[in-house]
Amino acid sequence: MPANLTPEAQAKLAKYSEAKTIEEKIRALEEFLSVAPKHKGAENLLLWARRRLAELREELEEQRRRRRGGGGPRIFVEKEGAAQVAVVGPPNAGKSLLVHRLTGARTRVADYPFSTLLPVPGMLPYKDIQFQLVDTPPLSREAPQYIPRIAGIARNADAVIIVVSLEDDPLRQYIEVRDLLAEHGVYIEKPRGTVRIEKGGEHGVQVLGTGRIVDGTVKDVERLLARYRIYRAKVYVEGEVTLDDIEMAVLRSSVYKPAIVLANKADLPGAGERYRRLYEYLRGRREKSVWLLPVSARTGLNLDRLGELLFHRLGIIRVYTKKPNAEPSRTPVVLPRGSTVRDLAEHIHSDMVEYFLYARVWGPSAKYPGERVGLDHVLEDGDIVEIHSKR
Repeated sequence: MPANLTPEAQAKLAKYSEAKTIEEKIRALEEFLSVAPKHKGAENLLLWARRRLAELREELEEQRRRRRGGGGPRIFVEKEGAAQVAVVGPPNAGKSLLVHRLTGARTRVADYPFSTLLPVPGMLPYKDIQFQLVDTPPLSREAPQYIPRIAGIARNADAVIIVVSLEDDPLRQYIEVRDLLAEHGVYIEKPRGTVRIEKGGEHGVQVLGTGRIVDGTVKDVERLLARYRIYRAKVYVEGEVTLDDIEMAVLRSSVYKPAIVLANKADLPGAGERYRRLYEYLRGRREKSVWLLPVSARTGLNLDRLGELLFHRLGIIRVYTKKPNAEPSRTPVVLPRGSTVRDLAEHIHSDMVEYFLYARVWGPSAKYPGERVGLDHVLEDGDIVEIHSKR
C-alpha cells in the first residue's frame, strides 16, 4: 500500500472507508480511481480498488434482482448442516462430478469448461451429522466475472475444498486458485499475521492482541488511521503484521479459511508423479495449514475418507444433550473443539448460564460416568451432557 498518495486521493479513500451503502462505496471508489496517481508505488492499491469495484457492482446487481421480486438466480447459499464448505477449482478439474458423487446433488457435469455457472449445494453425511458442500463456477482468470461471487461464497463458508486435476499440473492449478482467492481477501494458507479493526471506543486508537507490528509503533498506527478520519478504534493484531496490513484492513476485511485440496483423477496414468510435486510443495509450506487428499470421482478412490477429514479439519466436536431420567438426544450439538459446558449452555439458550447449577457428563471428558462438573469443564467429541438449572 503506498504512503505517497495525493491529499485528494487520500480523501477519496477516506470517503470509501466511511461509506455505509454499496452505492456510496461504488461512487467513492470511482472518484478515487479518477484521481489516483498512476506511479509504480500505487499499483497494488489501484489493482485492489478495481477488484473491489467489480465486487461491489456484482453485489449491487444482486440486490436489485431481489428488489424486483426475487427474479434471477441466487448467488449465495444459506448455511445448513454442521458446516458449509465451498468447493472451488479451475475449469475441468471435476468439481461437479465430485460433489454429485459425494452428496447426490444434481450438479451439471460436462466435458467442457464453465458448465457450472451458479452455486449448487448438496449434503455430505458423516456419522450422525452432515456437511453442506457448495459446488461453484470454475475459478479462473479467463472468467473474471465469476471471481468475486466465488470469493464471496468462500468467504461465507466455514471451510474450502480446492479441487485440482492430476490430468494436468496440479501445483500450477493450486497456486492460481490460492492467489485468486487471496486477491479478494480469502486466505487458505495461514498468514503470518491478521488484523481486525473495530471503529469507535473511548480511548483513541488502541492496539490489542498477542501479535506485533514489525515495521511501526502505535503512534504510526494512529497517524495511518487518521488519514482515513479514524481517531478512535481497537486494532486487534495476531501474529506478525506490517503497517501495510493494517492499512489494507481499513479498506477490506481479510479472512482465513481452513482448506483441503482434493487432487482429482488420481486413477489416470502419470498421476502419481504429478501428485508428488503438489505434495512436496504443500509439505514445505508454513505450518502445513493446507491438507491434501488424492481422489478419483470416476472410481470413488478415497471419497469415503472426506467426511472424517472435514470433521478434523474444521476442528469440531459432537455433544449430545439429555434431560434427567431420559435418553440422550439423537441429534448432536456441533461445537468448536475446546468448547466448555458454558459454551454448550449458551448455545442452548441465552439464559441457561444465568440459572446454571451444575452438569453431569458421560463420555470421553468425564473421569467417571455421570461426573458432576461446572461451566468451565472442557468437553470432548461424543460427550453426553445433562444440565441442571434453577428453572
